[in-house]
Amino acid sequence: MDVALRADRLVRARRIRASDDRLARVAALRAGRIVALSAQPNDLDALVGPNTDVIDCGDLTIMAAFSDAHEHLMEAARNEPLVQMDGISSIEQMIQAISTRAERAADGDWVMTSMAWHESDLAENRMPTIEELDAASSTHPVLVRRGGHLGAANSAALAIAGVAPDTAWPGGTIGRRADGTPDGSLEGGAVYRVLAFAPPLSDDALLDGLRSASATYASLGVGAIREAMISPHELGLYQTCAERGELSVRARPLIRVPEDLGIDGQHAFVDALGMHSGFGSDLLRVWGLKFVLDGGVEGGALESPYTNDPTQQGHLNWAPDDMADVMSAAVANGWRVGTHAAGDRAVRTLLDVYERVQGAVTGIAPDALVVEHALLSSPEQRARAVSMGIPITVQHTLLWNMGSEMLTTWGADRTANVNPLDDWIARGATLAVGTDLARPVNPLLNVWGMVTRGTRNAGIQGAQHAIDRAAAIDLYTRGSAALDREASWRGVLAEGYAADLIGYRDDPFEAPLEELPDLTPALTLVDGRVVHDADARAAATAAG
Repeated sequence: MDVALRADRLVRARRIRASDDRLARVAALRAGRIVALSAQPNDLDALVGPNTDVIDCGDLTIMAAFSDAHEHLMEAARNEPLVQMDGISSIEQMIQAISTRAERAADGDWVMTSMAWHESDLAENRMPTIEELDAASSTHPVLVRRGGHLGAANSAALAIAGVAPDTAWPGGTIGRRADGTPDGSLEGGAVYRVLAFAPPLSDDALLDGLRSASATYASLGVGAIREAMISPHELGLYQTCAERGELSVRARPLIRVPEDLGIDGQHAFVDALGMHSGFGSDLLRVWGLKFVLDGGVEGGALESPYTNDPTQQGHLNWAPDDMADVMSAAVANGWRVGTHAAGDRAVRTLLDVYERVQGAVTGIAPDALVVEHALLSSPEQRARAVSMGIPITVQHTLLWNMGSEMLTTWGADRTANVNPLDDWIARGATLAVGTDLARPVNPLLNVWGMVTRGTRNAGIQGAQHAIDRAAAIDLYTRGSAALDREASWRGVLAEGYAADLIGYRDDPFEAPLEELPDLTPALTLVDGRVVHDADARAAATAAG
């Protein structure tokens, strides 16, 4: 043991769940890494110097911090200054909240809600109508967003966006009544078309949101986030936040390639980025590019019609030839690619595209191409993805949050087979776990869901596809780090690995299953830095 180099921090705990099923009692940290572990609580005292912080976690179980493989931290930041939907339980309350904000807003200002809510929270169990939103304000454009693929707008917002009786946008749906007049509902790309007319939030507001939201994620045990979709400008805001020391989690952003630029514009967009995957630091590193092939539950491209609408099979946002062309050029220049594909038709189409890219680019690494979600997939598609070496990001929280919508839209059989993790694992798939809710969510709720297949409002769905607790946590830590090509230095607790660790009063590996969704860490360290300290342990035991 080299005592010449003292530890920055020494963490003593009831139990430290290290790699290879080792159980330790003390960890020494230096320069953001774990330099020593021991099963004896006083075994590393020789590494304690006058400037070493000794943190007493004798009542805690320490484990590797969670790594969210698909989340929207920037959207969570954007949500913060908007009309909050937390606690709203009816359309009437929603309209009142919007009306109250409109009364304080300047003439013509847009009024928008946060997207982190769900219509099943409302007594009416539906989205608001255009008449209800017009009643909230007829002079302010109003846009209500729910998640990333559904929204509703009032007449003023639709007028500003140029929605006419014959308006149709590829990659999205403008809801209409039988007479052709808009009913206010927006799906898929239509949400973003209307949103484009709203003035963006100021950089200061987004930076405040990033600081606050990243701290909330850290308080829930998340040490790293693969940021699933940002713009080049937003990447600059991430950098500013990191430089200020206000980013509480590691971030691995994907930059979205817009669908509506045309193929020449898409090539130019990627070329103009002037970088490729891997650019950055251990705290903030560009993961790759993001493509969005289909919609969500309401617009996912399916092989057979929707249960509630035999005329509907969802939509594809890209022509496969264009996607293959743009991706091939990008991958040849060092980019990795993650593509949103929710429905089984989208998954099949994407695998066709990825096969073309693999054939066009010499020496491509299989993990350069990733399927995001694959909510629905056939056994043949799963076998094909595994044979091609394509990693998959999975998010049980989508089934948990939208189980009732999936039952209505996709039917019982397809809903029960959303993200069949047991089958993916049995086939040898490379999986990484995320949440994709655009709001901070307890990772242990996600773990509980993978183990139980439980949902928020639709009971148990597809219990046969459940996996065990240890496997779920492994995919959520080591598996997600591997997707970032960082499994050699983070994702587990071992000597030489990143000091990204979280401490719980109740051991998440052993606590009663039904209690998991309510467990939160008392302590979170990222890169050896204390980013959450519920009991002020670090302050109380500093300079040990």
